[in-house]
Amino acid sequence: MSTALALSDDQASAFDTVTEMLRGAGIDLDDALLTPPKSNATSVMAITGKAGSGKTLLLSELYKALEAAGVEIVSGDYESRRRKDRRTLAILAPTNKAASVLRFRGVPATTIHRILYTPVYDPEYERIAEWLAGNGDRPEVEGLTDQALDRAHAFYQTNKSIPGALAAAGLRGSDFITGWKRREEPLDIGFIDEASMLDDKQFEDLKEIFPTLLLFGDPAQLAPVNQSGAMVFDKLPERRVMNLGRIHRQAADNPILDLAHALADPQVDFYRFEKMVEEAATRDERVVWGQRVEVDLMARSPVLVWRNATRIRLINAFRAVYDAPDDRLIEGEPLICDGLELPLKHRKKRLDLEARGLIKGAQVVYLGEGRKPGFSRLHVIGAEDPQVSAASIVKIEKPDEEEPFIPYAARMGATFLHGSAVTIHKAQGSQWDTVQVFAPDLYAAARMNRTEAGQPLWKRLAYVAITRAQDRLIWVVRNRLSKPAGPLRVDDLRSVPAATLTLAAEEPDV
Repeated sequence: MSTALALSDDQASAFDTVTEMLRGAGIDLDDALLTPPKSNATSVMAITGKAGSGKTLLLSELYKALEAAGVEIVSGDYESRRRKDRRTLAILAPTNKAASVLRFRGVPATTIHRILYTPVYDPEYERIAEWLAGNGDRPEVEGLTDQALDRAHAFYQTNKSIPGALAAAGLRGSDFITGWKRREEPLDIGFIDEASMLDDKQFEDLKEIFPTLLLFGDPAQLAPVNQSGAMVFDKLPERRVMNLGRIHRQAADNPILDLAHALADPQVDFYRFEKMVEEAATRDERVVWGQRVEVDLMARSPVLVWRNATRIRLINAFRAVYDAPDDRLIEGEPLICDGLELPLKHRKKRLDLEARGLIKGAQVVYLGEGRKPGFSRLHVIGAEDPQVSAASIVKIEKPDEEEPFIPYAARMGATFLHGSAVTIHKAQGSQWDTVQVFAPDLYAAARMNRTEAGQPLWKRLAYVAITRAQDRLIWVVRNRLSKPAGPLRVDDLRSVPAATLTLAAEEPDV
């Protein structure tokens, strides 16, 4: 085995084991040779390890090796016409948040649900897609200039997104996507990141699509709800699970990761751990012992909590300090997309929304009311073209009230919850530069003595929350909110005209 990047011993061993598994699937990485698979049986392996152990690096190196061997990467936004001799790889994550973390690192990942259905392209624009994918000559398309095609080509070279490239050429999703269809044929290889988030149903669905599956997961994270603390790779035979034990990023003296891995020590209880956080804060500015929640950060980086009641109280406190009225949102309020409320006949409209980044878990900033009743102008954090106007159903939950208040509601569209605070479970797969962890909630979990998969629940919660922080961790120890330094701002967001997503042309009141 030889890779351009020097791997650690455990990474190299895992790489070699995966290489042998792929050889059985008809893909020889050593000789860049593709042959028909030797068996139709499903082969599943897992690579596990804690934060910093190099799982993402290994996934990236395997992806590069497969692409160099001639394996076609299926992204979920466009699929070339099937060739008999082609072999395919899809890199998936359970949520859009987790997939976007991989894409940020140069790995063309998509979500699991986007691989179950494939978009149907208008034949005229499909010629552009085939050209971009390397399967056809440069087309001539009426209404598109050479400059527009050049923009599409330049975009695709960097981002490997067909819809994004067509958008760069000046097209909208409704121009080139005519509908959805259920995946008719299976693919070859699936890499699944954040596999600790998979539930049994998703796992079974994936095994139907991919005869070769490679799972990447962190056994210290939180298991899916209603799975009794078990993760899908826990059920694999021991020889099918490779654990990466070395923590690479600790060599950079990362105090946040040091704290996360200290949680594995059974002698560390909650009181000892908080003392470790406090001591780390005196030595390194990347760890902060917070006496209050910094409200200015909540607009772009939510406070992480355990209990829903805490989340709702913090959201209402956030709105109160900014004098947000009860009956409407104000510019700059953060929202989290909670899904799409659309009937099955509007699958194409669903894809339009998802192509613009409005899928479950997307972080959004509210920019104001749209031109149509029930529409909102939004900035989708991290989207390629972030400004959008969409039919919205916004829910503001209130303490001690079962039903949320709904300041804006279309009959159908994208649904949103307030995003200034989220549960740690919902935060899995996401990362922010600065993360505020609400420690009183973890103390409550510690006092309840709850366990999950043999580990104290508070430790699992703390581990997930801490590892969401890329640069700075604020450990908030008091139930207090700071005063804002100024009003909520939106001037730092890119100011471009919002593209309106008309959800149903035959129903203008949507």
